[in-house]
Amino acid sequence: MAATGSTSERREGADPAGEAAAPARSAKVSEIVMMNAIELARAIQSTQVSCAEVMSAYLHHIGRINPQVNAIVLLQDPDDLMKQARERDDALAHGRCMGWMHGFPQAIKDLSATKGIRTTQGSPILEDFVPQEDAIYVERIKRAGGIIIGKTNTPEFGLGSQTYNPVFGTTLNAHDPSKTAGGSSGRWRSCWTSSAVTRSESHGSRQGGSPRHPGTAGPGPGRGRPGLRDAGGPRA
Repeated sequence: MAATGSTSERREGADPAGEAAAPARSAKVSEIVMMNAIELARAIQSTQVSCAEVMSAYLHHIGRINPQVNAIVLLQDPDDLMKQARERDDALAHGRCMGWMHGFPQAIKDLSATKGIRTTQGSPILEDFVPQEDAIYVERIKRAGGIIIGKTNTPEFGLGSQTYNPVFGTTLNAHDPSKTAGGSSGRWRSCWTSSAVTRSESHGSRQGGSPRHPGTAGPGPGRGRPGLRDAGGPRA
């Protein structure tokens, strides 16, 4: 089951959107990435913004922010992500909405299984492991219309109060790079505070420390709720 995931190598600081989509107007990019879940869902389903515009905005934003924080890893091919976004737009044009997350770009913590995308758990032991099925909550995100853009960083096997590992390195604090991002969901804090993934919904797991290092308010997932295949879940 070990194989290489469908990711592309990128030079540091490169815009991951590349030529996949024309850069959106800066003001509109800022508006899109700052929307919460309700605002984004309403904007997409009312066609105020297209799924392609949303994906383009996030890819360009990630290209600007992620090289400084290293929160998102295993970013998938931008052309394929834009293709999926345009397919979501085509579905809406024909009166089909998959669910409330229709067209949402979503990055999954690299502890949770993602079918066809490497899931390393931050360990060299699993560096080339590609799951054959999704974690339960990843399945639900896809059914609701979300588009999986890649993974987010984690301590090795999620164990630790800092977010670094020998596979992808260290995730930095988006507010102050000299400070810790905490862990094991430090990449979630860096992603959320920098709007590098949809502000409306991020994904994490909690085995003990994540909500407390350096401090997060809100509900956390736990074993038994999502199911045996997954100890992760959404964080609003």
